[in-house]
Amino acid sequence: MRRVVVTGMGIISPVGQTVETFWENVTAGRHGIAPISFFDTTDFKAKLAAEVKDFNPRQYMEKADILRSDRYAQLGLCAAVQAVEQSGVIGTLAPERIGVYFGTGIGGIHTMMTEHDKLLARGPRRVSAYFVPMLIANMCAGTIAIRYGCKGAALPAVTACASGSNAIGEAVRAIRHGYADAMITGGAEAAVNELSVAGFINMQALTVSEDPDAASLPFDKRRGGFVIGEGGAALVLEEYEHARKRGATIFGEVCGYGSTCDAYHITAPRPDAEGGANAMVQALREAGYRDGEAVYINAHGTGTPLNDPMETLAVKKALGEEAARRARISSTKAVTGHMLGAAGAAEAVVCLLALQHGVIPPTANLLEPDPECDLDYTPVHAVQAQADLALSNSLGFGGHNACLVFRKV
Repeated sequence: MRRVVVTGMGIISPVGQTVETFWENVTAGRHGIAPISFFDTTDFKAKLAAEVKDFNPRQYMEKADILRSDRYAQLGLCAAVQAVEQSGVIGTLAPERIGVYFGTGIGGIHTMMTEHDKLLARGPRRVSAYFVPMLIANMCAGTIAIRYGCKGAALPAVTACASGSNAIGEAVRAIRHGYADAMITGGAEAAVNELSVAGFINMQALTVSEDPDAASLPFDKRRGGFVIGEGGAALVLEEYEHARKRGATIFGEVCGYGSTCDAYHITAPRPDAEGGANAMVQALREAGYRDGEAVYINAHGTGTPLNDPMETLAVKKALGEEAARRARISSTKAVTGHMLGAAGAAEAVVCLLALQHGVIPPTANLLEPDPECDLDYTPVHAVQAQADLALSNSLGFGGHNACLVFRKV
């Protein structure tokens, strides 16, 4: 089986628009949560979000391309530019051997809202000719492929909060099975708007805390829902021998991937945690996990009442009680908020950096642990510790479960 390694990383997030700044803030526990600035929240119960502040796509894109793309695609493309430039893979392979798999949970919902407002206020003739291509969920993958002339498969993964992780996992499989030699992959989301926030509020998914320092609280008994976030994150994946021969910098290996479905409920996770546990078991088996190896888990850890105890149970089922208690776990959503379709990709970057630096990032603001969440969640402060492998869990509405496993090379 062909090995798959990471040769480029990029991120546009609420806590940093470079990989270096992102990592500095994640490990320091500095969150990017603040009152929503994109719209008036007077009539909204939830008033906080993790927005990408001072985002300037002109650093990476021409003005004409910005005007005909949704914010989600801009966030994803800009992250991809960072990863591709770091990798240097373009030009080393035939265009047909490079593909793009990029995830999003919702796609161009900002465009949907603005164009619908035009339709109601000014009639059908004022709806943009670019409405459909700006809206559709495959367009981030398409624009990245256009930017770099990638003529392999270009596909979206649309599996709610698991979208970024599924995109990466399926990209790994494309390389392993010989369909590509390199892939640009990741996830993007930009859904901090009136419609999305109202929908999440009414399904009781969002926290109604108005204290930014006590809002995103994974594994804490005070938790009351997630904080909506946005952003884009990207990896360049490459077949190991090709990367080695061209002298590329290798940031880690993607050595395991599991993907399952709860087949249970459209939003609630299975109470027995079977789906999440099976995704981890699949990924660990593929990664050649051996009992006694030091494990770091970047948990899905949304800070919702249902997710956190269920994920705790899933970890125990996947690893066994003893190994689960040895594992170091954290949820970086405490600082980034929930970046939805971009979350899995951003957390993959965290896992690679944790292995590279020998640092376990903290679960910021974890001050009152929930007794049902009784594993080591690295509260408040980062810990110096070298893991042998790092897992990234993503658990999405619809029962989608994805797990990625990384090792140092």
